[in-house]
Amino acid sequence: MKLAVIGAGSTYTPELVSGLMRERERISIDRLVLHDVDRERLEVVGGMAQRMLTRQGYAGALELTGDLDAALDGADAVLLQIRVGGQAARLHDETTPALCGCIGQETTGAGGLAKAMRTVPVVLEIARRAREVAATDAWIIDFTNPVGIVTRALLDDGHRAIGLCNVAINFQRQIAGHLGVVPERVLVDQVGLNHLTWIRAVWLDGRDVLPDVLDGFGDHLAEEIGLPRQLLGDLGAIPSYYLRYFYAERAVIEKQRHEPARAAVVAEIEQGLLDLYRDPSVDTKPELLEQRGGAFYSEAATQLLAALFSDSGQTLVVDTRNGHALEGLAADDVVELPARVDASGAIPLAQRPLAPELLGLVQHVAAYERIAARAACDGDEDLARMALMTNPLVREYALAGELLGQLRER
Repeated sequence: MKLAVIGAGSTYTPELVSGLMRERERISIDRLVLHDVDRERLEVVGGMAQRMLTRQGYAGALELTGDLDAALDGADAVLLQIRVGGQAARLHDETTPALCGCIGQETTGAGGLAKAMRTVPVVLEIARRAREVAATDAWIIDFTNPVGIVTRALLDDGHRAIGLCNVAINFQRQIAGHLGVVPERVLVDQVGLNHLTWIRAVWLDGRDVLPDVLDGFGDHLAEEIGLPRQLLGDLGAIPSYYLRYFYAERAVIEKQRHEPARAAVVAEIEQGLLDLYRDPSVDTKPELLEQRGGAFYSEAATQLLAALFSDSGQTLVVDTRNGHALEGLAADDVVELPARVDASGAIPLAQRPLAPELLGLVQHVAAYERIAARAACDGDEDLARMALMTNPLVREYALAGELLGQLRER
């Protein structure tokens, strides 16, 4: 099997490499190709990856290239983890909305739209090239944010694509740790849209233990996601961390006025990681990588690849078409929920209806994502303004126009 990683200059790549080696019994990758447009970063990260692979006994070939066609040629799977514009663009996406009194975040709100407008055309260009030169039945695994919008654009363009986020697997690992069991015994029934999900059940060996989790560890979980413990009880569910931008919007905006943007923090962490990766004696994942975010990304990616190529039928939380899984949303909406994953792809599992207080927000954001995907695909600024006006974190017509103008100025 040949796996092409596009955007492999990311400091996440060693985490991915580590995960691939853990899944070697279920998935055999004999050609791993790392591609990036930044040759210097690719050499640094690729060197670190090679040392890790050597240490773990990888017998296949590792290739580094800046040639997209060479990376995609004959690939059985293409993993997208690109960041168009780098951390400088992210900083702009986060700080510009904050100056207008809005949430400043790279995937949610106005910052998320700016990233989508910049990213979707590049992703589609890569995917269309993959259609020409990759294996006929190649899968595109999208970890590029905003995952919901990017995955929707890929599917609308006719590609075999599945979106992936690390939120569900992060919760699974945390909850398993609280319960004192191995993660494989726990399934989180996380439902909604990418970065807009709630856990409405926690299955331990087939039994829903969510009430026990909330009773025993609710305070700790609430602290981790930055929301009041009472809210978890009122909802009867565990919101993802990203729901704080909606449930505590004003508090987050106020906090962002006094703290450095996350992009600035991440840029500093990345520089430290790259310095570590340059050290020829380092051949294991550095502890600093845990501060980068994206915990358990490698496990999520490798689990999905293994399920697809071993035809396992494993249940995983992924981003895919809704079909008839979730009432109140269109069949072509891209949802994030448990799905049965085998060689044919991801088949979303039927879900009980969302409570009104959840469904209303999901429908609101789904409408925004539909318009945002069209705007990004077409480069249509009128649609982009409409998308911002539809976004619950912007809403106002004049503000949408102001934000769009300032985001475009970069």
